Amino acid sequence: MSDNINTSPAIQTNDPDQKEKFFTKVKVLLKDLLSYFNVAEDLEPQQDVEQSIRSGVDFKGSQLLVLIFAIFIASLGLNTDSIPVVIGAMLISPLMGPIIGMGLGIGIADYTLLKRSFKNISMAVLGSLAASAIYFLISPQYEGSSQLLARTSPSIYDVFVALFGGAAGFVSIACRNKGQVMPGVAIATSLMPPLCTAGYGIATWQGHFFWGALYLFFTNMIFILFATWIGVKILKYKGVVYQNSSRNKRVQTFVTIVVFCTVGVSCFLTVQMIRKNIFLAKAQTFVEQQMVFPNTQVLSHKEYIEGGKKYIDVTLIGAALPKDSLQLAMLNKLDSVGLGGTILQIKQGFSVSSINSPSVNPEKNFAEFYSMAQQELLQRQSVIDSLKDVIKWRNWFNNQSLEIAPEVKILFPSVEEIALSQMLVTSVETVSLDTINMIFVKTNKTIVESERKKLLEFLRLRLNDKELGLTVNPHGFPWPEKGISRY
Repeated sequence: MSDNINTSPAIQTNDPDQKEKFFTKVKVLLKDLLSYFNVAEDLEPQQDVEQSIRSGVDFKGSQLLVLIFAIFIASLGLNTDSIPVVIGAMLISPLMGPIIGMGLGIGIADYTLLKRSFKNISMAVLGSLAASAIYFLISPQYEGSSQLLARTSPSIYDVFVALFGGAAGFVSIACRNKGQVMPGVAIATSLMPPLCTAGYGIATWQGHFFWGALYLFFTNMIFILFATWIGVKILKYKGVVYQNSSRNKRVQTFVTIVVFCTVGVSCFLTVQMIRKNIFLAKAQTFVEQQMVFPNTQVLSHKEYIEGGKKYIDVTLIGAALPKDSLQLAMLNKLDSVGLGGTILQIKQGFSVSSINSPSVNPEKNFAEFYSMAQQELLQRQSVIDSLKDVIKWRNWFNNQSLEIAPEVKILFPSVEEIALSQMLVTSVETVSLDTINMIFVKTNKTIVESERKKLLEFLRLRLNDKELGLTVNPHGFPWPEKGISRY
């Protein structure tokens, strides 16, 4: 038995050679992995990169014309709420040039370049605001579109977009393999649309549009600049020969403070935005789940924050509910779901007779009921207006007998009494209705046909009715007895 036992030495897992081979493989693998992120071989010389950035700083000639065209394209896109047009304006906008120039100027302590870049971006901003304001002053549309509104709520997410977008833009400029990076950066950072939105705020005197959009542009500009500055430091670009090192330190300290302040404001706005979104989601869920009644439905609801206060506006349709009891019950439920302090405004007592009709599908959207209600109200108002016109005309027609009586007495002395009436005539054969205006005359003697024709012509002219009928001394007409009034 012992002869069959395998006496070969066991594999030593703790063999130093095995460990060394393992770590060698790991190092090779990491080296291969890191080689994918090595941009040293792809970098342009610093002189070429600087020349490329400096050439895009100035707004002269074609650059200025392109900027003006981009302003109007972006304004048209925002005005018409067209996303493709807005994207087109982002692509052709040359605003990235001076912003990257400022970042390079700070990074290499070239304050001549920094001043030139700042001057050009300032003029570009002022020109963009003026051009967009002029456009929106003459534009027929004054309602804020979704594209306009999207440019007035900056947050921390815009900071990250501008930071990574600026970094991508600088890397594409610094490397030989540029690809199609800059167009994507122009779309992502969206410098032109916020300026056009700010111009819209100026044109319409709406401060929240102006300040919100301007802050969004400022955020994008600062973090594109910051990303460029950090890129210059990482690539260890040589700075210009500059004697006043304290000034260089002050400028970099100032930019750092501005960056942190911008981040702080953006974080605050982001927290506010998140709180608002949480409130809107909770409020909508509350209305959908808690405001469910047997014979009453929610027609519409709106949740919003105004002046630091939270509101929920609800319109009910169907059977009216006790107002005080309903308000108290709903407020207690608001507290239980974490919406305490919310102002709940309930409108009810409105119903449409056709809602309970079997022909109406109860699964339809409540917007259809609202439309039906509006149509019914319009129809009823139309009927009311029509009846008012009829009553007004009848009153005028009936009062004409008092006005023309003295005139008739002078022109036709034999006439003693007159009566005006609008009568309904029914055809026995066709069973149709028609109206005729008649005037009945009582005389103290028989009048000849010629005098009768003159009386009829006078009455038709006086009452402006060419179809007016006349009956003289109708048999059996119930004329009132003299001295006796029926009213």
